[in-house]
Amino acid sequence: MRFGVLFSGGKDSTLALHLAAEKGQVVCLITVVSKNKESYMFHTPNVDVTVLQAQALGLPLVSVVTEGCKEEELVDLERAILQAKVLFGIEGVVTGAVESVYQVSRVQRICDGLGLVCFNPLWKFGQKALLERLFECKFSVVISGVFAYPLDVSWLGRLLDRDLFGRLLVLSEKYGISVSGEGGEIETTVLDAPLFRQRVEVLDFEVVWDRTSGVYVIKRAVLVVK
Repeated sequence: MRFGVLFSGGKDSTLALHLAAEKGQVVCLITVVSKNKESYMFHTPNVDVTVLQAQALGLPLVSVVTEGCKEEELVDLERAILQAKVLFGIEGVVTGAVESVYQVSRVQRICDGLGLVCFNPLWKFGQKALLERLFECKFSVVISGVFAYPLDVSWLGRLLDRDLFGRLLVLSEKYGISVSGEGGEIETTVLDAPLFRQRVEVLDFEVVWDRTSGVYVIKRAVLVVK
């Protein structure tokens, strides 16, 4: 099956791509760039880095911009998926959804309307198991956004490794936050993964903090030989 992957550049969509490539042929990436930082559907920190990530993967990128208005943004998503179907002959759409019924149901509805399969390889994966899979496959993942107490500015820009995972487990027990950020507590950006032919190297960045949340903004990055 020829897959198009809904791709934000974060850990979930990149791992979903990795798993989809074991089941079929990934022929393109589909990215929706939302102007709304509070989008219900789309990851926003460093979504522009998907251009470099697509180059690293050697895959074409279908990218559309949306205002990010709830429900209305789905029209733009459908437009992007249809474009991928026309240009690259996709037969199925891959999502990185883990727990969000809101996201899965809406992508499924779009796929049904376009005659496409909706494949959710991470669905109910288990948050600890998901991170363990990232470590096993040697993904390089940076924390690009934090949006929940007690996570603070010191987390931004840090690599998500086993030590950080251990800290998240402790905080999860104490404060009830999701260890994989499934509740929106954390956003991530992937710098390297098994299917990347090159890795992303950050040359310049900015940390933006606003009282209780913030983002790690990649201002300049390049691809380098692995």
